[in-house]
Amino acid sequence: MKIAWFCIPAYGHTNPTLGLVKALTEAGHEIYYFSFEMFREKIENAGAFFLPCDGYDFEMKDKENADRVGKDTAFAAELLVSTTLALDEMVTAKIAEIEPDVIVADSVAYWGKLAALKHGLPFISSTTTFAFNRFSARYMKHGVTETMKMLLAMPKVNKQIHRLQEKGYPVKSFLDIIQNDNNTNTIVYTSKYFQPYAETFSEKYHFIGPSIRPAAGSYEKTAEKTIYISMGTVNQNREFYRNCIEVLGNTDYQVIISMGTNTDHFENIPDNIQIYPSVDQMAVLSIADAFITHCGMNSASEGLYFGVPLVLFPQTSEQDAVARRTEEVGAGLRLPSIEKDEILKTVARAIEDKQFKECAQKVSDSFREAGGIREAVEFIEAIGSCLL
Repeated sequence: MKIAWFCIPAYGHTNPTLGLVKALTEAGHEIYYFSFEMFREKIENAGAFFLPCDGYDFEMKDKENADRVGKDTAFAAELLVSTTLALDEMVTAKIAEIEPDVIVADSVAYWGKLAALKHGLPFISSTTTFAFNRFSARYMKHGVTETMKMLLAMPKVNKQIHRLQEKGYPVKSFLDIIQNDNNTNTIVYTSKYFQPYAETFSEKYHFIGPSIRPAAGSYEKTAEKTIYISMGTVNQNREFYRNCIEVLGNTDYQVIISMGTNTDHFENIPDNIQIYPSVDQMAVLSIADAFITHCGMNSASEGLYFGVPLVLFPQTSEQDAVARRTEEVGAGLRLPSIEKDEILKTVARAIEDKQFKECAQKVSDSFREAGGIREAVEFIEAIGSCLL
């Protein structure tokens, strides 16, 4: 079977797919992965053929403004359409050449879904966040103000839809593009237990659990309790890190901090605190007793997979949804502020209240009991064989 796979240039959306891609290629299937140069090595190591999407005229000078995408519907529509049309000629030619049996696309790599519509190919959504419908959408804070902004933006959005229609894409509305329904074949990298409103999704949604890679090394546990702190690769909140260092440096905890791209230099680091640009997160989580996290879906899932209670400090609406669900299942608690006393009090509660550990373990069990990569492979093979 030949599979055309599309993804956005983001580690949090690419990495979860690689185990599945590897399993599919090892099963003898050909995967043609449309992505960006920064991910070439990872994709090729998984056995796929890499097809670069770099270098095309996307027409948008500030196309990487992720914050604006989440707040400005007209901008999001223009970015989506410009990306789709910039890639249209190349994607159309490659699909004609490859003749794929099915298209798999990340849930926000909408140009992949649009390519499936245009070329009449079976489509599978690869969802590395929570599955999204009108029920789970309640987790995303779309209030009256956001609704009014969307209504005001509709004329501009409709203009973008016309651009797609002129190029042969059979879409009638913005919702046709961004929203999957219960007839959409979908792989979701979480468990039914952790997915909000899981009961509202059809049997076409396969909740396979997170893709957890093996630890590549190990970290020595040097104290009775280990605190791991990671706010993702791009967080630059110097005050947050400074307060963590100052207040946790006065404890008996072992503290491991992954700084990501934060280049701040801290002097006089206490002996119980270890700071790294990056760590083998699986190895650290295997010894951690609490995890202060920005609540990215991958990081939160990895922490919960190891049964580690989470201290929740979300930075975006998507991360807030993950934090909210974690609170609901009792596997973590929010950091009220970055004040030093709040950090210390919240971390201590996460460790000392055994209910958080028990609830995190329950999520872990649900992840481990999910169908995993094997279920996803069988699901994709069935669709490719026209059995579904």
